[in-house]
Amino acid sequence: MNKSLVVNESFAAPVAGEALPWMEADSPERNSSLEFSTAPLDFPINPWDIMLCMSGTVIACENAIVVAIIFYTPTLRTPMFVLIGSLATADLLAGMGLILNFVFQYVISSETISLITVGFLVASFTASISSLLAITVDRYFSLYNALTYFSEKTLQYVHLMLLGTWGVSLFLGLLPVLGWNCLDDPASCSIVRPLTRSNVTILATSFFVIFVLMLTLYFKICKIVCHHAHQIALQQHFFATSNYVATKKGVSTLAIILGTFGASWLPFAIYCLVGEKEYPSVYTYATLLPATYNSMINPIIYAYRNAEIQRSIYVLLCGCFQTNKAYRSRSPSEV
Repeated sequence: MNKSLVVNESFAAPVAGEALPWMEADSPERNSSLEFSTAPLDFPINPWDIMLCMSGTVIACENAIVVAIIFYTPTLRTPMFVLIGSLATADLLAGMGLILNFVFQYVISSETISLITVGFLVASFTASISSLLAITVDRYFSLYNALTYFSEKTLQYVHLMLLGTWGVSLFLGLLPVLGWNCLDDPASCSIVRPLTRSNVTILATSFFVIFVLMLTLYFKICKIVCHHAHQIALQQHFFATSNYVATKKGVSTLAIILGTFGASWLPFAIYCLVGEKEYPSVYTYATLLPATYNSMINPIIYAYRNAEIQRSIYVLLCGCFQTNKAYRSRSPSEV
């Protein structure tokens, strides 16, 4: 049985006089969730799978550039860039996982390899979401403890956060491979096979916890930014236009970050809790595809907007960087 994110509804034309297995009414495994198929490639490729593969390709290309730049640029070793590198690595792996899932679904038929692919995707997307939380925590402490932020202890905290992030992600990704799947118990399947209903419930609940934590931290960041702006205004005896614009821009960026993250993942997380395996698979595809877009947008929000990364890209692609051109490095608190 080939285990990958596929639909158990075949598009193959039936042979005269031959009944198709998925059309049998008494089949106990018949459902419309995303599941794996053992049928040979005798039907058209699902367009949803093509879109997921294309999304994975764009994600992998975008984040591969970010990972390469951070890895090969010695100046990008601060805690902020370490966390951005972790996020880009997780999204890069997620993009590669989407591509491999497509290949294993339509080219290679292997239950073991496809199970590993599903676990790989779970681990990658979990690491991506957890890295977003780690970046949020880093931004909060860069404002709350601004005087001690650039100490050696901060880098140690960042390494501990990354260790926890990737450790938990790897653990969750190994669960389906180590046996927590619904291959032997089809009744326990979720909207995405071979993940069980309890498995996706844990993943969805974890997302809501992370989302609430990010909301709380960004709300506190907004309060700190506004408080700092107010103090500057008191010192200058008036609220300078530049301070107002900077504060408004920071709050707007926070809204974009949370809005993008929520719009991408909330539909799929909610559907994981309320959806049943008998529901049409188009619902799962329609909520899963936007979730992958978050990994496509992450490098734009967190990496390509950064002046130092822009400079590194300019040096890498053009090789004609002018040292007298002014570049202002952004601090982690600048969102």
